[in-house]
Amino acid sequence: MKKPADARVVAIKALSDVLDQQRSLAETTAFDGLSEARDQGFARHLSYGVLRWYSALDWLSQALLERPLKHKDRDVHRLLLIGLFQAWKDSTAAHAAVHATAETARRLRKPWAVGLLNAVLRRFFREQHALLSQLATHPAARAHPDWLLRQLQADWPEHWASITAANNRQAPLQLRVNLSRTSREEALQKLNSAGIKATASELCASGIALDSALPVEQLPGFQEGMFSVQDYAAQLAAPLLDAHSGHRVLDACAAPGGKTGHLLERTPDIELTALDLSAQRLKRVGDNLQRLGLRADLRAADAAQPEQWWDGQPFDRILLDAPCSATGVIRRHPEIKWLRDQRQVDTLLPTQQRLLTALWPLLRPGGILVYATCSVLRRENNQQIQAFLDTHRDARCRAADIPGLPAAPGQQLLPGAVDSDGFYYAILHRCADS
Repeated sequence: MKKPADARVVAIKALSDVLDQQRSLAETTAFDGLSEARDQGFARHLSYGVLRWYSALDWLSQALLERPLKHKDRDVHRLLLIGLFQAWKDSTAAHAAVHATAETARRLRKPWAVGLLNAVLRRFFREQHALLSQLATHPAARAHPDWLLRQLQADWPEHWASITAANNRQAPLQLRVNLSRTSREEALQKLNSAGIKATASELCASGIALDSALPVEQLPGFQEGMFSVQDYAAQLAAPLLDAHSGHRVLDACAAPGGKTGHLLERTPDIELTALDLSAQRLKRVGDNLQRLGLRADLRAADAAQPEQWWDGQPFDRILLDAPCSATGVIRRHPEIKWLRDQRQVDTLLPTQQRLLTALWPLLRPGGILVYATCSVLRRENNQQIQAFLDTHRDARCRAADIPGLPAAPGQQLLPGAVDSDGFYYAILHRCADS
């Protein structure tokens, strides 16, 4: 009889999908190999934990190993990282961490690694004070790739340390209450009645955070459209756009549809067009809107090529949630640190410029375009908007009335600073006399 899947084996597969196949944790199917929700949750916890602290854990492994493991044994190396993560960050008891890690080596059919893993983990427990003191003096302790650490230090010389620290903390599960169906107070009462503790956000009127994460499908009212999962910073986009009844509104890069739904919850009688380059991702927008009982004109199209989809009628409001490095949401998606590099950021900049330039003529004089990214890199944010303003005399940028740091032109929220992800917003007005 085939043995049931082991959570650690599944976590190794998930890590391999990220580190070898360049897939995100949301894309891997590794967790589907576990039938029990508790086991799935544990495998995810291990995978996220290792990716959150990957470079620090790798530094520890190299300090503990007498010689590096061969490339073909990278599954054993990742198993060691899991053991070190549990021993260091999970405060797992020494005997439990050593035993479970060794047993998983047998499941991997690598009995030769049992003794090695035993010895290395036991040495960690014996020498951890000295090892961790030495690690603290090394850049690997920040658990960020070198290129990103350098960029954060250059962009945010007074804040880079707090940014990296926030990135390495697990983010809370934050929800958006559908205020077109219920009040936030009633939603909180409904959750509390079900034994689910939650608190209201001070940053946005629709936001609440759960004290302990749980599958959203278990939330009373979720399937009926009372809640959506959305970080507080992302919930600022719809109010900043300031759409009114009867406005023609474009959500230019809509997937997965969180901001699309929020726009319609706030003002159901807008004429909303939601675009996304990917038909598959656009289906997720449709699924989200269906759960919320909302409708929009969904089109799979390249927003930068309006001649292929635009009807020639100007928009009153445009939301451009631009493709970006996603360096502001690392605390939710730690694999971003290891899936991005400087070259990828370089290729995103022309795309952002092309979208801004193509969409601006579609905005009526007097209209508003909100440029948003979930990035903390200035090249994608205020430097991008300044370059746009320098070449568009009919554009004016107004500072967003939100907490955060001035990043002229625009406003920057840093990860964790106001219990939110890292987001940049710029409100662009098209001069009425243009």
